[in-house]
Amino acid sequence: MSTATRPEGNDTTAAPSGRREPGPGPRLTRSGTVGLLVKLSALAVVNALGVYGLIALFANASWLGFAAMGVGLVVVDYVYFGKRAVAAKYLVPGLVFLLVYQVYVVLYTGVSAFTNYGDGHNNTKATAIATILSSNEDRVPDSPAYRLSVLSKDATLYFLVTDPAGKVSLGSAKQPLHPVGDAVKDSSGKAVSLPGYRTLSFTDLLAQQQKVTNLRVPFAQTGAGSLRTTDGSNAYVYRSTLRFDKARNEIVDTSTGQTYRDNGRGYFVDASGNTLEPGWQVFVGFENFTKILTDPNIRGPFAAVLTWTFALAGLSVLTTFAMGLLLAVALNDERMRGRRVYRSLLLMPYAVPAFMSALVWAGLFNTDFGFINAVLLHGAAIPWLSDPWLARFAVIFVNLWLGFPYMFLVSTGALQSIPTDIIEAARVDGASAWRIFASVKLPLLLVSLAPLLISSFAFNFNNFNLIYMLTGGGPKDLSAKVDVGATDILISFVYKIAFGGQDRQYGFASAVSILIFIIIASISAISFRRTRTLEELN
Repeated sequence: MSTATRPEGNDTTAAPSGRREPGPGPRLTRSGTVGLLVKLSALAVVNALGVYGLIALFANASWLGFAAMGVGLVVVDYVYFGKRAVAAKYLVPGLVFLLVYQVYVVLYTGVSAFTNYGDGHNNTKATAIATILSSNEDRVPDSPAYRLSVLSKDATLYFLVTDPAGKVSLGSAKQPLHPVGDAVKDSSGKAVSLPGYRTLSFTDLLAQQQKVTNLRVPFAQTGAGSLRTTDGSNAYVYRSTLRFDKARNEIVDTSTGQTYRDNGRGYFVDASGNTLEPGWQVFVGFENFTKILTDPNIRGPFAAVLTWTFALAGLSVLTTFAMGLLLAVALNDERMRGRRVYRSLLLMPYAVPAFMSALVWAGLFNTDFGFINAVLLHGAAIPWLSDPWLARFAVIFVNLWLGFPYMFLVSTGALQSIPTDIIEAARVDGASAWRIFASVKLPLLLVSLAPLLISSFAFNFNNFNLIYMLTGGGPKDLSAKVDVGATDILISFVYKIAFGGQDRQYGFASAVSILIFIIIASISAISFRRTRTLEELN
């Protein structure tokens, strides 16, 4: 009788009766151990960061974020510690990034578009009230002097205070004064240091003079005021001249009796129209959207920017596609020698970062020292970037330089994918080279390139880097009441509204961003529907 040898690593053994009995289980190899350790380490880091985020969200009473973070941690642990959700192990990372960087951003932008979020309206009403009260504090005339040492810990400044009775307290801008018993005192009984904190020297006080004098450390008792210092060695009691009446929802100036009421627009306003700064965020409905049409200071510049944005996107797609297709057709001819060299050279603009190319071209177009005026045009003083129409031409030209290599690549691939028998059949029928291109090659090219042309239009519609690096949106329109230039497109207009000036309006910028999304989505949907007719050629 011959005996069969069982392969090493098999998990079953042959029994005499013919049945197969379970053998030893799978052994954990070295690579498996390393993989398990890496997995556990990664999950430990994720859970540690998640717990830290939960604590921070709970401390800030951000319940929606707290719930989302908690659910996310439970899902991640279930997926990667369990053995059933195998497919989810590959989907969860992508879904997390999708939710954080796409869904959350879109929802946050959508919510902000219906508020007055911006300079002067950055915080909640409670924070605004606290800021108003603290910014209107005056020194109490009969305030005793509190001997003071300024301490530092984790980049936060603290007041170590010795009151006239000799009691020592510690506090910061966010932590009211509270007694401490382990402070070190000097011979005069003044607390000068505290274990775990660093006492600022005279040199440190001078270096951080503004921060020290602006620091306000509140007392633990409500309405008792706060301590402030002007020299870093003595502090005095300050109390606000304003008082918030929660029942009436108004702020009263105790020194003048003036009353400031909530106007429902995120401000406390008196009867004369004077407002208290700062305000707070409130829901304004569709005001940010209607402002585009109703505000004369916005309506004209917005229409000009919108028109130029469409023109830039359309001309960019048309010029880059025409140039790329022309070069692809020329270099697709087998009779041309050195085609690989030419193709490599034509890809050079595509290999250089776009923002760097835009900066280089901005230097080339310089009126006084640019290579184009100084060398090519023999010292001419053509204002390429300071004249509105020349600046627009420069933008389209530079975008052609940046964009034609991409169109050249995709057009070359599409041309080489056209079956040669179709071209031969057209030639046999007597079609000319132009007729073959216009009636055979181009329709077949558009079948595969139409989606790329649509995406190129959407990209150029939001081509912020080109405008920001080349012209900065200029030349500026001096007749406009807002910060806008001749080459500004919608996305750079949004950037200036949100971050460009002193009166930054994040809510209004969010509303314009939503309009950009609606415009691009609508054009893309219509274009994709129209391109379906091209598919009939297949």
